[in-house]
Amino acid sequence: MRGSLPKSPLRVKEKRTRASRAREAIDFSRDSWFNRGHRTHAMKKTEDSGEKFRQTLPESRRIVVKIGSKVIVDAKGRPDRRRLAAIVAQVAALRRRGCEVVLVSSGAIASGMEALGIARRPSAVPDLQMCAAVGQVRLMTLYHELFAAEKVRVGQLLLTHEDFDRRLSVANMRRTMDHLLRAGVVPVVNENDAVADEEVKAYMSLGDNDHLASLVARQTRSDLLVMLSAVDGLRRPAAGGRTARVPYVESIGRAAMALVRPAEAGGVSKGGMDSKLRAAAACVQAGCNVVIADGRRRDVLVRVFEGADEGTLFPAVPR
Repeated sequence: MRGSLPKSPLRVKEKRTRASRAREAIDFSRDSWFNRGHRTHAMKKTEDSGEKFRQTLPESRRIVVKIGSKVIVDAKGRPDRRRLAAIVAQVAALRRRGCEVVLVSSGAIASGMEALGIARRPSAVPDLQMCAAVGQVRLMTLYHELFAAEKVRVGQLLLTHEDFDRRLSVANMRRTMDHLLRAGVVPVVNENDAVADEEVKAYMSLGDNDHLASLVARQTRSDLLVMLSAVDGLRRPAAGGRTARVPYVESIGRAAMALVRPAEAGGVSKGGMDSKLRAAAACVQAGCNVVIADGRRRDVLVRVFEGADEGTLFPAVPR
C-alpha cells in the first residue's frame, strides 16, 4: 500500500483484485474506454473515440498501409479484385492529398494456394514457399493493373527478416524506398517467402507481415501505420456475452494483450491480434501512430486519415 513500510520477504503477498491488476498492467487514462473498475462504459463521444489523438492523423505525410490476407482474398481463397480495387483507389486518393504511401501486402501464399488448388494452408515450409512463388506473381500483376487504372506506378520490394539485421541492407532499403516515393511510385512490400522461411516458421514468425510492416514503418520514419484486417480493431467483453470495439489504447500492456483471442488455425492468415499489438507497441515507441481497422469497410483508409472514429488507435509516444 502507498505510504506503508516495505514488506518482509516472508510476508504473504496481498491478493489484488482483477481491476487493480489490469490498471497496473496498462496505463489507460481517465478518458479512455477502460475506466476504473470496468463498471461503466457510458462516456462522452469525444472521450470514447480518442478525438484528441485522432485530430493529429490528417497531418501524417508518410503512411504505411498493411493489408492482411483475409482482406485480400475472398471466402474461397481467391484474390478479391473488387476489394483490392477499393483499397488501391483510397491509396491513390491519399497520394493526391500529398501523402507518401507504402503498401505492405500479405496474400502471396493465399493466392498461390488458390492457383494450385490447395484448400488448407500447408504445414511444410517447402510447400508454403512454392505457394508464395506462384502467388507473388499473380498478386503483383493484380496490383500493377489496379494502380495503372489510377495512373499510379508501383514497385516491388521483397524483404527478409535478415535484411533488417544488417546495417548495409537497412541503408539500401531506406535509400530505395526514398527514391521510389520521391518518384511518385508506390512501393509494394512483402516478405520474400519463396527464399526465406522466417514468416512460415513459428519460431521466427513475422505474423502475417504485421512485424514486417512495423519494421518498414520504423525504418522509413513513417508518421502512421494502418493495419487493415478482417476485424475492426481490438475488442473487449461487453454486456450479453458480446464484444465491443476499443476506440483507442494509450499504452499497450498485459491488460490489452489479455483481450486477444487465439488465432484460428488452418486458414489463409498467419497473423492475429497478438502480432498486431506487438507490432503496434514497437511503432508507437518510435513515434509512429498505429491504427488497426477493418479493411473491408467502405473508405476505411481515407476515414482513418481524416481522423474519423475507425478501428483502434494506438497514439505515438511523444519524442
